[in-house]
Amino acid sequence: MLHLANLEDAPKLLPLVAACHAETSLAHDDQTREAGLIPLLEGSPYGCIWLIGPRKAPVGYVAATFSWSLEFGGLIANISEIYVRPAVRGRNMGTEALLSVAKALQSSQVRALYIQVNDASTRLAGLYKRCGFALCDPSNVMRHVL
Repeated sequence: MLHLANLEDAPKLLPLVAACHAETSLAHDDQTREAGLIPLLEGSPYGCIWLIGPRKAPVGYVAATFSWSLEFGGLIANISEIYVRPAVRGRNMGTEALLSVAKALQSSQVRALYIQVNDASTRLAGLYKRCGFALCDPSNVMRHVL
């Protein structure tokens, strides 16, 4: 089950995002998480979030952000985060969620979908491959925090 999240879902979603960030060692505080999350739940054109599982008791989420690509001649999306609670992993929820998100984005004229993987030999990378992702060139991404 996948549901496009809205502002009413924030109280259920924020703890999931905090758990994801804790598990992946992202040092963000609640204020920073809310600043990133709330505009997307309010309908910002820069991205969207889907809840995984029942809307009243979600077990995870997928967050996608959008940008424009000259290479692909249109809108592209980046899966910025995907998270499934550890207790329910291994039940294909992540696979089903990614496949559903890809289908929804394709029907919205998104031309390519990206996801970052730190190690192509991990179980998570296997999930991404099963969902149709392939490694791009071995370039390194650089970042400048403003």
